[in-house]
Amino acid sequence: MKRKERSMPFLYIGLTAALLFTCFISLFIGAASLSPRVVIHVFLKVFGNAGGELTTSEHIIWSLRLPRTVLALTVGAGLAVCGVAIQALIKNPLADPYILGVSSGASLGAVLAIIVGTFSFIGSFAIPVSAFVGALSAVAVVYMLAKERFHLSITKLLLSGVAISMICSALTSLVVILNPRDEGIQTALYWMLGSLAGAEMSELWLPLMVISFGYMYLFLSYRSLNVLVTDDQTAQSVGLRIETFKIALIMLTALLTSVLVAYSGAIGFVGLMIPHVARMIVGADHRILLPVSAFIGSLFLIWADIAARTIASPEELPIGIITAVCGGPFFIWLLRKSHYTV
Repeated sequence: MKRKERSMPFLYIGLTAALLFTCFISLFIGAASLSPRVVIHVFLKVFGNAGGELTTSEHIIWSLRLPRTVLALTVGAGLAVCGVAIQALIKNPLADPYILGVSSGASLGAVLAIIVGTFSFIGSFAIPVSAFVGALSAVAVVYMLAKERFHLSITKLLLSGVAISMICSALTSLVVILNPRDEGIQTALYWMLGSLAGAEMSELWLPLMVISFGYMYLFLSYRSLNVLVTDDQTAQSVGLRIETFKIALIMLTALLTSVLVAYSGAIGFVGLMIPHVARMIVGADHRILLPVSAFIGSLFLIWADIAARTIASPEELPIGIITAVCGGPFFIWLLRKSHYTV
């Protein structure tokens, strides 16, 4: 154990270096391939003493690729951390952040904003706000269905999440089918599959702030998470107010997931895969598992975004397709491991 703890600083340094390198790579790889020198020159112009207006290539880096790289970093870390929390709550590594119907509710809200125009009076924040309202509405219904007299039923929570997800998905499809505008249908379908293309630096403060708050809460609660994965009796015996903590986890993961889905669309499998990969590397101690999952989640989603914008260049694939191609086989492999049960 001591040897493992001594090796952790080197792991964090390696992950930090890999993340910085990946962020740098993502700025000059895409439909328009740019040289690393252009990337360096952009930052010298913006933060250094180099003057002059940004060229077209430099504008692509600063206004398009940098915001989506920051968003990919934020969404990847956020979904991974949510996955850790949900898997501790459900006590099963087959769980992911979308299991409570949050993603389907957010998708319904966003599609309504795109096609019907809900919350159009707030301009560019219409889609995120509408998705956020849809997600929280869905998780509120799931919670009410799962709440019993003195405690929260995990079985009812899972079944209610599945039911609400199916209802929201059906309503989303109905809204898309009834829409007469082809442009609206294409935009809605593209968003439902996940995309980082609409990232704008001026709007990223909200997901960054929410994810930072959620991560700090979970990290400070790592002892409670470690106890929660054992059994309810053990958790109660050490003084954990288990029902209150479960409700806090549900509300927190719903908030985080809804904000992330509002800004990036429905990107699946990240919260399922990444915590399990991190757990294989560092074990189940949430004091270490949470930061390592955040690092790996960011790395994975940035590379997925790079693949999404280069595989079919000059066209761009929805990033949800890339994560599904990676996550589907991983889920099948995880499901076939005999010591895991749903």
